[in-house]
Amino acid sequence: MSMQPQTIPPIPKDTAAVARAAFPKGNLYLQIRDSLGSIYQDETFASLFSRRGQPAQAPWQLALVCVMQFMENLSDRQAADAVRARIDWKYALSLPLSDPGFDYSILSEFRTRLIAGNAEQVLLDKLLEQLRDKGLLKGHKRQRTDSTHVLAAIRILNRLETLGETFRAALNSLAVAAPDWLEEHLQEAWFDRYSRRTENYRLPKLDSEREELGRTIGKDGFALLDAIYDWATPKWLREIPAVETLRRVWMQQFYAPTEDGNVQWRSPKDMPPSTLAIHSPYDVEAHYSSKRSVDWVGYKVHITETCDRDCPHLITGVCTTLSTISDDAVVESVHQTLSKKSLLPKEHLVDTGYVTADHIVNSQANYGIELIGKVRINPSWQTQNHSKFSAEQFEVDWDNQVVTCPKGHQSIIWRSKIDNRGLPVVHVHFSQSDCRHCPVRKRCTHSNTARRLTLQPEAKYNALRRRRQVQETSEFKQLKEQRAGVEGTLSQGVRRSALRQSRYVGLAKTHLQHILIATALNLIRWDAWLSGIPLARTRYSRFMELKPQIA
Repeated sequence: MSMQPQTIPPIPKDTAAVARAAFPKGNLYLQIRDSLGSIYQDETFASLFSRRGQPAQAPWQLALVCVMQFMENLSDRQAADAVRARIDWKYALSLPLSDPGFDYSILSEFRTRLIAGNAEQVLLDKLLEQLRDKGLLKGHKRQRTDSTHVLAAIRILNRLETLGETFRAALNSLAVAAPDWLEEHLQEAWFDRYSRRTENYRLPKLDSEREELGRTIGKDGFALLDAIYDWATPKWLREIPAVETLRRVWMQQFYAPTEDGNVQWRSPKDMPPSTLAIHSPYDVEAHYSSKRSVDWVGYKVHITETCDRDCPHLITGVCTTLSTISDDAVVESVHQTLSKKSLLPKEHLVDTGYVTADHIVNSQANYGIELIGKVRINPSWQTQNHSKFSAEQFEVDWDNQVVTCPKGHQSIIWRSKIDNRGLPVVHVHFSQSDCRHCPVRKRCTHSNTARRLTLQPEAKYNALRRRRQVQETSEFKQLKEQRAGVEGTLSQGVRRSALRQSRYVGLAKTHLQHILIATALNLIRWDAWLSGIPLARTRYSRFMELKPQIA
């Protein structure tokens, strides 16, 4: 497909006349076209297409259709039908009433081009630029971030189902790529075992029978892998994705076969961690994770939005990660993304999972951002039971490298080391003679020798100590309450655009989906702001509504 950038055509007169008659008070799509224009230009996507070949559908129209699709949570077929049938969509796309539209498969092809060209972020950035030019997006103020889980577009499989489906997927791929080679190496029994989808209700019920079936599938897999990795087999067969997935799953699920060909399942303690374990051959990037009471296989999305009162709450950043990536691991990525857009806030409101001593210090030093959020309490038993003897109650003299305990005794050893995570720390030891005769020793240490402390570097230690003191004040609690507003954004994304359910397979495609959802929500919120629609209030049950009256 080729593309020659064209100027955006005006809205046809017949389309404008019918649209105005059908929507005398206007609607969302008419408002978008009248106030924001086409949002996108063909030149923005020129690098995604070749200069020769069959002319492609106008990229600016496809980009806008992809966004409008998620404003109403439509499938590709439904979106293509809307382009053909709906007057307001034709108005936004500058199409005449007689325009027949396009085949729905073009949308999938366009998304593939966006991912291949690393252009998915452009969809959100172009809208943010226009909103900033109109004074509705103001940087250097306050923003907030939170995350939610995303279910992968796959079935949840148990261990035995994963084995059967992985082997079946490899057979299907080889049947397409190398049918003649497969005919020479397959076994007749494979047709009975792998001709249909592996489902739990078809599997044996007894544990002994299921284990035996698992060993049988394991032998079949090793037999196929041995044939593929034979010296006489073309090497390109090993590069087939389903074959590589088969090899990885068999390494994770089985021990190496014995000399007599016996196959044994790995014990649970020898299984790989969730960051590596493959739960489905159809999406190897979807991993199992658990947060509070939620268990899922899929991904995680982090949403960053503005939260100032004098402008609409707009999403400025979207970060999609593997489900096993912790919240604090994305803070640097979020700040880098906002920095490239010149949208860094002065205050960044986040949940406890995002806040570490490193991020408190580095956010201020590198980006001029005050990271606002509660830090985790010290997990030591002294903090839980005898707070007067927690590490925070010890006075640290960094210049003289001396620590004084609450009873006035000073440390005798100060050593700078690197811990097992590769981070610098300071080990502090107190005198055995001081601790042995201390009357409050049982409340301070369980050691048979003396109290010991492990301190972070000075800047991080002081930042963590100050935050634990400040976060107990009423002013900090009131400020942190504003962070909870991002929960409403996640809720809107779930209800309006199915934010927690991936439509596509793989991390890259799921991230593109989240970019489109964020862009769609921004347009919806921009329209609500112009229309004077207030933000929804927090919902309470009828019973809870009685509380203020009684009080």
